[in-house]
Amino acid sequence: MKVEEILNVTKGKLIIGNLESEVENFSKDTRTIQNGDIYIGIKGDKFDGSDFWKQALDSGAKAVIISKKNITENEKKEYKDKIIIEVEDTLNALYELAKYKRKQYNIPVVAITGSVGKTSTKDIVANVLSQKFKTLKTEGNFNNNIGLPMTILRLKNHEALVVEMGMNHFGEIRLLTQIAKPTLAVITNIGTSHIGNLGSRENILKAKLEILEGMEIPKIVINNDNDLLHNWFEKNKKMIEIHTYGITNKSKIMAKDIQLGEENSTFLANIENKENIEIDVPIGGEHFIYNALCGIMVGKIFGLSNEQIQNGISTFELTKKRMDIKELKNGATIINDSYNASYESMKASLEYLRKRTDVRKIAVLGDMLELGEFSEELHQKVGEEVAKNKINILICRGKYSEKIIEGAKENKNLQIIKVQTNEEILDKLKEILREGDVVLIKASNAMKFYEICQKL
Repeated sequence: MKVEEILNVTKGKLIIGNLESEVENFSKDTRTIQNGDIYIGIKGDKFDGSDFWKQALDSGAKAVIISKKNITENEKKEYKDKIIIEVEDTLNALYELAKYKRKQYNIPVVAITGSVGKTSTKDIVANVLSQKFKTLKTEGNFNNNIGLPMTILRLKNHEALVVEMGMNHFGEIRLLTQIAKPTLAVITNIGTSHIGNLGSRENILKAKLEILEGMEIPKIVINNDNDLLHNWFEKNKKMIEIHTYGITNKSKIMAKDIQLGEENSTFLANIENKENIEIDVPIGGEHFIYNALCGIMVGKIFGLSNEQIQNGISTFELTKKRMDIKELKNGATIINDSYNASYESMKASLEYLRKRTDVRKIAVLGDMLELGEFSEELHQKVGEEVAKNKINILICRGKYSEKIIEGAKENKNLQIIKVQTNEEILDKLKEILREGDVVLIKASNAMKFYEICQKL
């Protein structure tokens, strides 16, 4: 973008710099600034990024967009070869720049949301589309009101865009979809994540459906085996273009002859009873069958061949901290699923753990956050899943660990260990882990269980 374009889009004021100068790469972090970047000083809860405009320029940034800072004449002389733009609100400027950038691209834009599985579904969908299009995707889990526009600003000569949309409250996806203007929406499922903020699963569905509000022509892909999405489909299938996938409920694309393995799974994708495609998923667990079905559906919508779809699924890689499986030096296996946790994702991970053939199965579980009045009930249900899936050893930490333990006690053969700190978890694992064991490590990100995985 030229500086003049940025001023027009953001209604900003040029403090120093040339209107005809061009900038290309946007950054919001002075620690990762590259030479020639344009830095946006976002105001957060604990600090104002605009305060670091000098560090950004000193680190190689070509330009900065900041809120008003009363820049002195001496500072203007010091940075006379740079570009400084002042705006009323840097966050709003970020939104407007992303909207402007998005309008320059007439390409497929797939927006993915859901209670669980957003990131892994994004990974698989993006890898499928990359078999035909040069595809940009959300990095990591940058799925909020800052991460999504920053992703859009990375568009260059791309031919497709896959973005993830997260939310904690009503209105958040409405904002994201108005910025991204998706051409296809995906909802993976409606579970209990953030139910403490929204009050009910029905309200979670309502918040997720805000994704349709940014679309010129609503077109959506849904998991038809999810109870609330299935009911919504039955009520709206004559009014909106809805594409369904599933294993149980009759859907456009269904998985048949499923063979679940520890490291991978295979199945036949049956497409409207007209054709079958053999699919190899490089990660175990039934939930990845659903992710693959979604990838197949998106691929079919955008005209990919069966071979392109097969390649896209068989070669995709997960974002780290999500079902990241590694073997330790002592022969034990660690499943790092420490990024986030909800009842649904806990249940899926424990079911996967049960189906492994390792000698002992160990679950290290921590709190699931943002569940509000449902916290005790859902943590106890997680404990019931521990018992049902015949886990050998349960290690718990957190405010609701007693509830997990209470639910798990039905399994009389289960060894239960309660600890107070992550260091105690690490010490206990070092003490008990041996060759042939598998350990699942899972909790909400704020529990910092990823530190345990790193140290192991």
